[in-house]
Amino acid sequence: MTDTFSCDVSIVIPIYNEEENLPDLVARVGEAMEPSGFSFELICVDDGSKDDSARVLRDLAARTDWLKPRYLMRNYGQTAALQAGFDGVQGRYTVTLDGDLQNDPLDIPALIRTLESRSDINMISGWRKERQDAAINRKIPSMIANRIIAKVTGVRLHDYGCALKAYRTELVRRIRLYGELHRFIPVLAFEAGAKIMEVPVRHHARTKGVSKYGIDRTFRVILDLLLMKFMLRYLHRPLHAFGGAGLWMGVPGLLICGYLSVLKLFGESIGGRPLLLLGIMLVLMGAQLIGLGLLGEILIRIYHEPEGRAQYRLRPPPED
Repeated sequence: MTDTFSCDVSIVIPIYNEEENLPDLVARVGEAMEPSGFSFELICVDDGSKDDSARVLRDLAARTDWLKPRYLMRNYGQTAALQAGFDGVQGRYTVTLDGDLQNDPLDIPALIRTLESRSDINMISGWRKERQDAAINRKIPSMIANRIIAKVTGVRLHDYGCALKAYRTELVRRIRLYGELHRFIPVLAFEAGAKIMEVPVRHHARTKGVSKYGIDRTFRVILDLLLMKFMLRYLHRPLHAFGGAGLWMGVPGLLICGYLSVLKLFGESIGGRPLLLLGIMLVLMGAQLIGLGLLGEILIRIYHEPEGRAQYRLRPPPED
């Protein structure tokens, strides 16, 4: 794809039930960006909000030329909403942040200037060094999760969950988001060859609306972390993962079956031995895993095809 840009900065914000925050959010983005000297656009993606967020966005866009809303047909989740925003960016740099005003838009120009001055950096990730959230259900679980993710993936960041991030748009166009991988964008960027920098950013307590996050997401993070580990190590060679496990099971199974076959040749009864069931089970499981590895090798060819199915559908702005 040829990179064509119509402005300096594209700001992407997923929106879900944030009607109370939207007027202040748009105003504060304007206050931060208009004096900065950067041309910009604000892409707010309404992720099937159940309140009046879509209508508020429509009304704000009618009198704000740099606000470009996108409206999803239903609630697809934050990952798909971010990808919908990424698909529409026209700036040389792309910035993401949450719509709850806990991230401060005033930090955006400084992030962009850092990217401009550091040609070796592809992505800057915010670090909520003085996070204004409850300790028990937000800060402590997040701190533990950040350390585990950094240890498992090798991408050393203090704060994976900070939505305020800045990218060179060519990097954004090299990665695709699906499922709930918005939490692991730094890992995906690292896998795409990006060099990542982390800087402290401001963080404010939520004053309007209700948080969409709960402690239950910790379990989903663990599952996604397993996926990230697999992607970093075995994405392009799945046969090494499944085939290796298959050999570890299949070879002992074959040895057990061979041993029992020798005993059978010498006239011993092996039909009632638990060892026979164990050998057969190991051989079958090993064969299945090797088959999965071969299937993965075929699927990875599809993964590298240039075309893919969209994770979302757009709808027109709401009508009165």
